[in-house]
Amino acid sequence: MKKDLISITDFSKEEYLRIMNLASDFEKNPNQDLLKGKVVASLFFEPSTRTRLSFETAISRLGGRIVGFADPGSSSATKGETLHDTIKMVSNYADLIVMRHPLEGAARYAAEVSSVPVINAGDGANQHPTQTLLDLYSILKTQGTLDNINIFMVGDLKYGRTVHSLLQALSQFENPVFNFIAPKILQMPAIYKMALKQKGIKYYEHEEFTDIIKEADIIYMTRVQKERFSDPIEYEKVKNIYILRNSMLENTKPNVKILHPLPRVNEIHTDVDANEKAYYFDQARNGIYAREAIIAHTMNLK
Repeated sequence: MKKDLISITDFSKEEYLRIMNLASDFEKNPNQDLLKGKVVASLFFEPSTRTRLSFETAISRLGGRIVGFADPGSSSATKGETLHDTIKMVSNYADLIVMRHPLEGAARYAAEVSSVPVINAGDGANQHPTQTLLDLYSILKTQGTLDNINIFMVGDLKYGRTVHSLLQALSQFENPVFNFIAPKILQMPAIYKMALKQKGIKYYEHEEFTDIIKEADIIYMTRVQKERFSDPIEYEKVKNIYILRNSMLENTKPNVKILHPLPRVNEIHTDVDANEKAYYFDQARNGIYAREAIIAHTMNLK
């Protein structure tokens, strides 16, 4: 039976921990020929820099070959080919499909159609499970544990697929505390808050970005995503609502780390970059090892 990664809930807590162990192994030795003789299709129907390049780096370091496209304009989708037919065709050519698509549910549909495993590299505002696994790896590396984490999620919590997936994953561990900082129009959707309530997990909502962050173990910044807004006026109202500056970190805990799925726009001032609490560029590097681990696990290579 083929193994897909479409939602972070497709994997169990035990699988998360297995991927953490594999990622640590790949960090020590990133070049392993596990994909020798294999072809991976990289299908990006939506722009991406870090996710696409880190996946392609991971595939290359594992000795695999890459086919696909980074721009849907260069695919037969421009001629009217359906997603069904594209996936059917590509699964004849490749041993694994990595796909990003702007429509929620597109990755799940692709997995149903494909005869080879599918890894979701982001589907609309829905899920971004590989980002979550590299985020978990980054939290584990910096905090030494995935239990008892007080995480502040800041910015676009309505459309931010990275925070939706991370919330679901961290909920599997002991005693997390979630603090949501967002304007009213970008608050965490009710479905995710309901899931926390059902599990008895504490969460708090704030609209102000103040010294409440002094309680944080992790500050997870997100950009307000212009491409998710149908009304440009609404976007203009909130685009620069929260900006993390170096001075705000003075009274924060010594172990706190700032994460961001990147790209950033204005939400983290560049004066934060030199602070030892800034971890977002290291986080991006962790993406290579985490994605090597995800590929190895999904394809039963290790």
